[in-house]
Amino acid sequence: MTQSPHPAAPAQSSASADSPATNGRSAGSELATRRRNDPADGGRPAGPLSTEDGRITVAEGVVQKVAGMACREVSGVYAMGSGTSRVFGAIRERIPGSNGPSVSQGVDVEVGESEAAVDVDIVVEYGARIADVGAAIQRNVKLAVESMTGLRVVEVNVTVDDVHLPEDGDDKPAAESRVQ
Repeated sequence: MTQSPHPAAPAQSSASADSPATNGRSAGSELATRRRNDPADGGRPAGPLSTEDGRITVAEGVVQKVAGMACREVSGVYAMGSGTSRVFGAIRERIPGSNGPSVSQGVDVEVGESEAAVDVDIVVEYGARIADVGAAIQRNVKLAVESMTGLRVVEVNVTVDDVHLPEDGDDKPAAESRVQ
């Protein structure tokens, strides 16, 4: 007789005879679901990232990238990150082999088992209504993170670090050369 690689679980007295398995699920999976949902048993409530087959873990970097892309989609956002992070980003862009600016620049997240909190630092374009840009970022980030990761977004905090003026360095035409 061959032995199973997984020893049989001891019989559980909490499974009652009047609660048979339904919908094609075995009594064992029904018991596992009950155990996972029973706080007295130390289990956590099953959520979108906890299934009968196991747990799905979303890394902070994934949430940062999703939130960063969602911010950049909002009209009125000129750049992401505080002054310091933008300086380091500009340096990183000039390094050969660099992939350019980081999608997650200016985005900090805290990720739990089923929830996430997002903090973003932005630079707005001059003339944009800052409150409207911030509210649009909150909506877009929440929608993107929740739909792509299954995590519930508990808050999106937006910090406006600067306003990009039309006469700032990036938009100046190249000076005419003195020599031809």
